[in-house]
Amino acid sequence: MNSNPRQLQLLEAVRLRESLTVDELAEMLGVTLQTVRKDIQKLAAQGLLMRFHGGVRTPTSTIENLAYRQRETLHAEGKARIARAVAAQVPNDCSLILNIGTTTEAVAKALLRHTGLRVITNNLNVATILSDNPDCEVIVAGGSVRLRDRAIVGEATIDFIRQFKVDIALIGVSSIEADGTLRDFDLREVKVAQTIIAQAREVWLAADASKFNRPAMIQLATLAQIDALFTDAEPPAPFPELLKNAQVRMHIER
Repeated sequence: MNSNPRQLQLLEAVRLRESLTVDELAEMLGVTLQTVRKDIQKLAAQGLLMRFHGGVRTPTSTIENLAYRQRETLHAEGKARIARAVAAQVPNDCSLILNIGTTTEAVAKALLRHTGLRVITNNLNVATILSDNPDCEVIVAGGSVRLRDRAIVGEATIDFIRQFKVDIALIGVSSIEADGTLRDFDLREVKVAQTIIAQAREVWLAADASKFNRPAMIQLATLAQIDALFTDAEPPAPFPELLKNAQVRMHIER
């Protein structure tokens, strides 16, 4: 690596925070946005950073996700905006499935004032959050509890979810790749999510901008299986064209 002191400082800042926007880096380093973008371009070409729309993050593995506590704080503001946008579209008196993920947990918080909801979930964090809403019936899937994030996965979970047909399935993913595939890291989690998609009349995807062009190993679905996407920034090319061709309704909550 042949980097100047500013670029080394940039790398260290991203390493400590896991992810930073271009604006945050420019302010932190006391330089222009153009200078930061040039530094990012050089460092990304060396494989030292991974770019996403509006920022950078540490390089990630295709086989292992970030730790739950890291994901919980990463892009928290964007996830909160997405959650509000989702909640604004969810009608009262409907049925939903909310799956695993910190974004779906943010959506659960945004649904606390809804009435007449029946929510099925394989996420104990979602169940705990929505149990504070007296006008919401929460149904928890059976299966094995994944201790690191309180997700419920396995064959028993799949069998349980197959009993239902809901109005809306709200899912999160780890990766949206440039070929239009949605991907994740855990095969058991993916199998449950695929069942959730099959048991819903509408499928909504909630994903912050960092998920575009992020690598992950296991294909969960394609954009053609999604009815609506909720995100926090304009997706980079080629995603707008892919979303249009797949007839996905896009909601951008900046």
